[in-house]
Amino acid sequence: MTGLNGNQTPKTRPVDHKRTALVASLDVGTSKIACMIARLKPSPASDALRGRTHAVELIGYSQIQSRGVKAGGVVDLAECEQAVRQAVALAERMARVRVESVLLSVSGGRLQGALVEAAADIRGGAVTADDVTRVTSTGMRHATGEGRTVLHALPVGYALDGVKGIRDPRGMVARQFGVDMNVVTADATVARNLMLVVERCHLNVEAMAASPYVAGLSVLTDDEADLGAAVVEMGAGSTTIATYSAGRFVHSSGFALGGQHVTMDLARGVGACIADAERIKTLYGTVLTGGSDARELMSVPTAGEEHDAPQIVSRATIANIVRHRAEEIFEMVRDRLADSPFAAEPRARVVLSGGASQLTGTVELATRILNRPVRIGRPLGFGRLPSEAKSASFAVPTGLLVYPQYAHLEHVEPRHTRQLRTGTDGYFGKVGRWLREGF
Repeated sequence: MTGLNGNQTPKTRPVDHKRTALVASLDVGTSKIACMIARLKPSPASDALRGRTHAVELIGYSQIQSRGVKAGGVVDLAECEQAVRQAVALAERMARVRVESVLLSVSGGRLQGALVEAAADIRGGAVTADDVTRVTSTGMRHATGEGRTVLHALPVGYALDGVKGIRDPRGMVARQFGVDMNVVTADATVARNLMLVVERCHLNVEAMAASPYVAGLSVLTDDEADLGAAVVEMGAGSTTIATYSAGRFVHSSGFALGGQHVTMDLARGVGACIADAERIKTLYGTVLTGGSDARELMSVPTAGEEHDAPQIVSRATIANIVRHRAEEIFEMVRDRLADSPFAAEPRARVVLSGGASQLTGTVELATRILNRPVRIGRPLGFGRLPSEAKSASFAVPTGLLVYPQYAHLEHVEPRHTRQLRTGTDGYFGKVGRWLREGF
């Protein structure tokens, strides 16, 4: 079966279990751009994070205000390019290395996962690696609609002559071989323009990965992934979801609603400028109201002329504005989860990540609306992580650093495979210009 020349974003090869490698992650979000550079060192698997083959030692990082991005997609190429250059340069300066290649997250482009079944007759009696590639490629092609590109193609189970639950079918005998796979796609234009920004910075894209998937790699324990969990990555311009079952990433979805919408609601609701509304949200944003909130008053600068008198607003007013938008977000999350494999996992929990998840009372509100156990997810198992990077807002860039250790789980079309250069000299291997090849 012919491979899908243009339907899959670039993917990195699995990192060698016995060698040290240097990786750089780039999370281009609506409100912030984060760049992290780390050294991956071989290490024994831990009980809580047994899927990791390497310890992640952070050697450089940066976080700056994003520009030219809306809802996870590029809207101003020049502005976004300048911001990415600044973020990478700051991380390089701290790490004292030069970055040539990055792992890039994707949160926009209407992320969507589809559980696809594909099957074919076995030609030689026993299942070969070629059979697995042939059937998986077929399933991936059927899951990719017009104008969409594949971020991940992850087999979640195999079948032999209709008998499911096969973990590794290679070498086993059957007349028919089938695969169930989670194919995660995004709008090709959004992915292409994100990559174009990176290319204009004279950087190569080592791989592209869905934000909620890599957030899960950062914040979930193995037990949570085994028993069932949903990672809800609450960004500024979008909210994206990754569902895990039996230790595997089985579904993804998202919508263009996030923390920035809370800020805009506050700006309109109290008549403040956007910068003041963001400050109010950061300092006083809560979805909980108490008896004294109506009596607690604060002065809010009025948007407009400097000599305009400030407005007096109660804490209850602010909390109500924040809560209404947060309720809408979690109601949409609830609907997305109801249409995913998560609905069949009654004991599965929800783990929140992303900057918007840090509003006071978010866990309590999410628990009530989703009717599930909920916790805030923070990066797990990272060495030398500074205190400011230990929050839920860094789940995606830290998860990208872990991602190469899980690359072996994915089906990859040969042309899109990239090779990380191992060693400690601080340089990454050059890769082909995938953007010019097109999707």
